[in-house]
Amino acid sequence: MKNQSLGMKWLMAAVTVGLLLYFGFQGARYYTDPLSITLAYPYQVENSVSLSGYVVREERVLQDESGGLLRLLRREGERVSEGGAVAAVYADQASLDRQAEIDSLDSRIEQLRYAQEAAQGVEVTQRLDSQIRQNIRDYRAALEADRFHDAEKQAAELRGQVMKRDYTVSGTEDLTAQIRDLQLQRQALQSQAARSVRRVTAPEAGLYSAVVDGYETVLTPASLESLTPSALLSLQPELPAGTPVGKLVLGDEWYYVAAMSAAEARELETEQEELRSGETLYLRFQKGVERDLPVELAELGPEENGRVAAVFRGNTLLAQLTLLRQQSAQVLSGGLEGLRVPREALRVDTRVTENEDGTTQETQVQGVYCLVGREARFKPVEILYSNNHFALVRPDVPDTQEILRLRAGDEVIVQAKNLYDGKVVG
Repeated sequence: MKNQSLGMKWLMAAVTVGLLLYFGFQGARYYTDPLSITLAYPYQVENSVSLSGYVVREERVLQDESGGLLRLLRREGERVSEGGAVAAVYADQASLDRQAEIDSLDSRIEQLRYAQEAAQGVEVTQRLDSQIRQNIRDYRAALEADRFHDAEKQAAELRGQVMKRDYTVSGTEDLTAQIRDLQLQRQALQSQAARSVRRVTAPEAGLYSAVVDGYETVLTPASLESLTPSALLSLQPELPAGTPVGKLVLGDEWYYVAAMSAAEARELETEQEELRSGETLYLRFQKGVERDLPVELAELGPEENGRVAAVFRGNTLLAQLTLLRQQSAQVLSGGLEGLRVPREALRVDTRVTENEDGTTQETQVQGVYCLVGREARFKPVEILYSNNHFALVRPDVPDTQEILRLRAGDEVIVQAKNLYDGKVVG
């Protein structure tokens, strides 16, 4: 009995030592020959160049020399026809207050008229509810985008819509008499204000902007033809001598000018020529615009110390660019598509080929090892793009050698020791 107990102890000790040796061997094997794999998958890299430059437009500054209290009548980026009023100049504060009272009366008259229409059918009320919901969304979007001038106007419209909705449920008795009384009050105020207000009108059609920054006469489309990088760097705004009330943005085109490497500019010019029909360059502003804008590389200025002033021309979303001047941007010239693999997975394999005269020749082939079954198989690739983290590649073998082509979903070996084609690693 005692011998059996002693034998069992020896057996358990042997089993324990065996397990320790097994796990120790597997751990040493892992740390001395670690196997790490990942999947190759399709990926796209944008080919971009970062710039810092200026937005240029054909602009005309509007001025008022009479003095007085100014009240803008147009929103930022709103289109104004020739002769259209862009601002009103009031003689004193009393005139401005009188105009505010006239505006209040106009709003109340509109609300009462709307209530009359709403009494005639439920579809008017439903349409108003939809307008209120949309205005709330627009108001919130304006606040999030820091467009406070637009938010203020939308808030005023929203207040008026809510009051209209209130009238539609509070009854419409004697609305005609109320409207007539308000109109009489408005006429009286209007006659008093006739001589105390003057309108500033647009001399020609364009987009109105309330901001005058002094670059309107310094940076013009005509001045871009011979602009150099040093001249662009030394630009200084020149504010007009009078009292500006805003400006008109003329035409339908805008420009973006920035200094860049002459080599990069010529490469962009070549890529633009090689773009297929329907493709173009795109400009992505760092802020102010939420979408990429199609542009063309219109001109390259004189080269100066390896740099040139590049001029890009666009004709979309001009109304949203009236507040932009000095801006950082990226020029996108198309993307590269391929398979993404870790940069550490790239390896070089030596291939030996025999010439017709019997001599041999060694060539270096770049590629990745993939796990096929339990074996490592080398698949040649061409590197399209590489950074510190990953590489964008495509197969670099003839179509007839399908087994050697890297495909999406292949298990790429990132880390292993002493790899060679055909090595059992699984």
